Amino acid sequence: MVKISLQLKANLQNVTDLIATGEDFRWYIKVKCVNCGEVTDSFVYVCIPEKNAVHGSRSEVNLVIKCKLCSRVNTLDILPDTIKPYKAGGAQFQSLVTFECRGLDVTDFSPRSGFSCVGEESGLRFEDIDLSEKEWCDYDERAGDSVGIDEMEFKFIRV
Repeated sequence: MVKISLQLKANLQNVTDLIATGEDFRWYIKVKCVNCGEVTDSFVYVCIPEKNAVHGSRSEVNLVIKCKLCSRVNTLDILPDTIKPYKAGGAQFQSLVTFECRGLDVTDFSPRSGFSCVGEESGLRFEDIDLSEKEWCDYDERAGDSVGIDEMEFKFIRV
């Protein structure tokens, strides 16, 4: 069992606390079989409420995937207590979520909709942010200033 954290580094303009909102948030990832090195062709999603039974076990996980090349069954589980907001002001990578992986590595992440953040000056909450273009901009009417997220970079670390 390996724990892998998804980390983000981004430029937040006049906002803070960027977070994946809701238990049903979908994490779109690509995974690699550690047995043979095969990477999924397309992104697969995992979310906390969707549980799958593990064959030959009583446990349930968020993702059960059979490798197309070697036929090995691999699993991934989201650790709900590890979902954290990305705080403004740091030009360093910060962990967003940690996955518990058995037989696979997470290799890529595709941000989509479902993020939220808070205006630094006003405290205004921006909901259902779509980061599929890896940038977002809006206007904070309370603060009278533009807000945005850009220069997004992701990496995965073993914890």
